[in-house]
Amino acid sequence: MIPDCTALILAGGLSTRMGQDKTRFELDGKSLLQRAIEAMQSLFPSVLVSVRTLREDLLVPQVEDEMPGGGPLAGVCSGLAHAQTPWVFAVAADMPFLDAAMVASLAARRDECQAVVPIINGFPQPLTAFYRCAARPVFQNVLSSSGRRGVRDVLERLDVRWVAEAELREIDPGLHSFVDLDTPSDLAQIERLLPRAK
Repeated sequence: MIPDCTALILAGGLSTRMGQDKTRFELDGKSLLQRAIEAMQSLFPSVLVSVRTLREDLLVPQVEDEMPGGGPLAGVCSGLAHAQTPWVFAVAADMPFLDAAMVASLAARRDECQAVVPIINGFPQPLTAFYRCAARPVFQNVLSSSGRRGVRDVLERLDVRWVAEAELREIDPGLHSFVDLDTPSDLAQIERLLPRAK
């Protein structure tokens, strides 16, 4: 258990590439969102689900986007506002194989920084990352700006502890923790990996 942190599951995306709400896609009898909720409840004392509009099918606390149409940045910003802990762990709802050891390893790197962010294939992974709630004003400034408004744009203004791919592979050699569901073609990969995750 990571006591000083709230898990923020981002489930408010439009799923345009998928063609349907991917958080409701069932894998081994459970929706991706339910799998994410259960996984985060085993690691954190508090779990929030970020949504565009409130959902009646969820029994965990929900937070609506701070700015409609603001994308993941709006979801993270809202989560930082509602969390009752110093830190938030932001995670996309469509990552069914996120390993507990991976999360714990990222959490252990939080000293003297405002964010802990993995890097895969040279690209930051801001939706599998820890954020200090005190950094919320930076998120708000980017969200209210007229320029680029993505979580990666916020990272340019934060003191970030970047976690290199080599470090990540020491815990998860196949980087299965970072497999997500974006398009119908991703379904085959996820279903292929499912037996290994059991």
